[in-house]
Amino acid sequence: MNYTTFIASSEEYAPSRVVLFGAPYDSTTSFRPGTRFGPAAIRSESFGIETYSPLQDRDLEDFPFFDSGDLELPFGAPDRALEMIETRAEGILAAGKIPFLLGGEHLVTLGAVRAVAKRHPDLHIIHFDAHADLREDYLGVRLSHACVMRRCHELLGDGRIFQFGIRSGTREEFVFMRDGHVVTEPFSDATLPQVVESIPPDAPVYLTIDMDVLDPSAFPGTGTPEAGGFTYRQLVSDVVRICGQLNVVGIDNVELAPTLDPTGRSTALACTFLRECLLALSM
Repeated sequence: MNYTTFIASSEEYAPSRVVLFGAPYDSTTSFRPGTRFGPAAIRSESFGIETYSPLQDRDLEDFPFFDSGDLELPFGAPDRALEMIETRAEGILAAGKIPFLLGGEHLVTLGAVRAVAKRHPDLHIIHFDAHADLREDYLGVRLSHACVMRRCHELLGDGRIFQFGIRSGTREEFVFMRDGHVVTEPFSDATLPQVVESIPPDAPVYLTIDMDVLDPSAFPGTGTPEAGGFTYRQLVSDVVRICGQLNVVGIDNVELAPTLDPTGRSTALACTFLRECLLALSM
């Protein structure tokens, strides 16, 4: 067994529709660090789960995907780290494949979104998170995990970012939402079916999932847990709906900090969730 790749990953790049790559980076984390260890933990612990999903009646063994490993990112240099992430995502897109980024803190999403937006100028983003991440800056810094969706908004413009599960943010961030710059469903995913229906089925979509959208009772291993979150089944159902109905051209899972959960249940959940995402993308 190769514990440095996710379970059932293919040894061949060419036939794989989805390519995993890791961005073990957390140098702008504002509270508890540790997400840099997320990608490696998911890979090594994935051998404790099955490749088959009873929920979707699908098996990873039947749908080739490639795990291209982690980038070696320079800590303390977010500009350079984002450039490296963007370059890796560009290469995956150029090969006609879907980049699947494993974080790391949420700032890493910006590098992948930059690459996808260059190839798909009409890109939409669907964002699951406990936090709005819409600050103009955090302590004077514009490249922060607390600002990542504001930087994405600058790339895409109004009405192209859809947020679900948001339950934390500054007053200014919620004003930014209410002013119509982004479409936000605080606390809930109740409007997700309508949002999915409103996006043309051939329009490109980037799906970004901050795992702290889950309630900390299910997922304590994250740097900034917030009470009142989603259940695991709720989040998986949402991802299956999105991947089954929309044209997902890029995706990420971020903000697992495995060392903050000594029980290991957060990493175990992240492994199973990644399996479900990969299978949903194969539909």
